[in-house]
Amino acid sequence: MQTTPGNTRKPPTLADVAKLAGVSLATASKSLNGRQQVKAETRERVLSAAEQLNFSPNVLARHLLSGRSGTIGLVTHDLEGRFSIPTLMGAEDAAGTGKTSVLLCDARGDALREQYHVQALLGRRVDGLIVVGARPDPRPSLGQLPVPVVYAYAPSQDPADMSVVTDNVQGGRLVAEHLLACGRSRVAIVTGDAGYGAAHDRVDGATAVLNAAGVGVVGGPLYGTWSEEWGRTAAGLVIAQHADVDAIVCGSDQIARGVLDTLRESGRRVPEDVAVTGHDNWEILALNARPQLTSIDMNLEELGRRAAALLFDAIEGNPHHGTEVIPSRLVPRGSTGPKPA
Repeated sequence: MQTTPGNTRKPPTLADVAKLAGVSLATASKSLNGRQQVKAETRERVLSAAEQLNFSPNVLARHLLSGRSGTIGLVTHDLEGRFSIPTLMGAEDAAGTGKTSVLLCDARGDALREQYHVQALLGRRVDGLIVVGARPDPRPSLGQLPVPVVYAYAPSQDPADMSVVTDNVQGGRLVAEHLLACGRSRVAIVTGDAGYGAAHDRVDGATAVLNAAGVGVVGGPLYGTWSEEWGRTAAGLVIAQHADVDAIVCGSDQIARGVLDTLRESGRRVPEDVAVTGHDNWEILALNARPQLTSIDMNLEELGRRAAALLFDAIEGNPHHGTEVIPSRLVPRGSTGPKPA
């Protein structure tokens, strides 16, 4: 049996690329890995040689040469995935451009489990960590680790760490400005757990806008739980005490769904009689509400992309410090609209 010529030809190696480009093996490696120490014209020559030879570097070998694993870890405390999944998607978008894999671990809100996952990920030689909180309040730092860490959604209490968060104050401002533009002047606020800083931030943002417009908040903000049940109860309290209310700002989409139920049962039309806004833009709730719910989108995918970009900077030796804030945006739907004349 004869072997067809060409079938046993060996694939090109990094040494072949270096020889064709007329550079050392180390320079060829740095050029293909995008290192800054290589002159632009040298890198171009190496890339051209690699293209001519149809050279495809072995991923594992490349990572071994660079001292990296090509993976990052993402540790989440968000049991339902409402916040971690969009954040993960954004991180994977950013990581994909650099051919980096993301390993996901769920700490389930348990500090000990978090430590276990962190150590396990370090044992897998991840190049860095993104830690996603279950609530947007400051959390304890993981301290000094052998790899960079970026905290997402819940910021680290240590200002020397790098954190990326959403703008809850802006979210409150946006819904208040929207309701004023719709001609609403009797605005109530129903929000969640008073122990959450985010609840107060959203109230502060809305209240500042309403006060500046000379409108104020009807009856003062009502704090409770992040649930539809609380939304139903709170809406009942609002309309019993303030029958002329024409808008209700809700601290979450779940609360807003409960508010919509009570308004409908009381015979009030939404948005004609009472406009309603939510927060989170959790589409499974917002799009299935009757009517569909105007809500604040926290841009969690952008938060994930930014967290990953900051992490890659740190991995490359350019760490950042402090807290970066990602803007929120208003998504108007059928639960708000101009007040009838």
